[in-house]
Amino acid sequence: MGNREDLLAGARKAIMERGVAKTTARDIAAAAGVSLAAIGYHFGSKERLITEALAEALGSGIGDGMEALIRATKGRPMPEAFASMLNGLPSIFAENREGMLASMENLLRVARSAESQTFMAENLPHAYADIATALRETHPELTAEQADAVAELYFTLTQGLSVLWLINPDGTVPDGDRFAAAWQAITPG
Repeated sequence: MGNREDLLAGARKAIMERGVAKTTARDIAAAAGVSLAAIGYHFGSKERLITEALAEALGSGIGDGMEALIRATKGRPMPEAFASMLNGLPSIFAENREGMLASMENLLRVARSAESQTFMAENLPHAYADIATALRETHPELTAEQADAVAELYFTLTQGLSVLWLINPDGTVPDGDRFAAAWQAITPG
């Protein structure tokens, strides 16, 4: 790995151990085994490094999990596939709990940082596109526009459900069957 990759890994490690608010640039540099100056050189700021590290970690953990859930629905009708994908999310949330907590802690910092908002906004289309690709490959009956719309819906629902799950991991969080019932109630035919 190069210094940039070491810093991303070091940031994830330090954040998981200490939380976003308590993680210092020195903590990250030490965990990465690189100089403090490397943060500025590769990322410009500790804040940018943290934003990228968490986005990458959750993009891999939750994004890869979502893709696997989508691909597992191959050949099933879309309403059933929709419910199945959402029903599988709690196990992905459980596997990524610490990263999700760090991401929630980071969210306020991102909301107050134009640089972090820009990074996140620039990466949203990539997240949508990855989901849409899995949908088109798994459900070829969807047009590109439909796959894009469903990808955005999946992403948005996943974000909201992850917050509800973090608040109430052992309680009731709306599941895919409940959303499918709502979908049927609001769509004609």
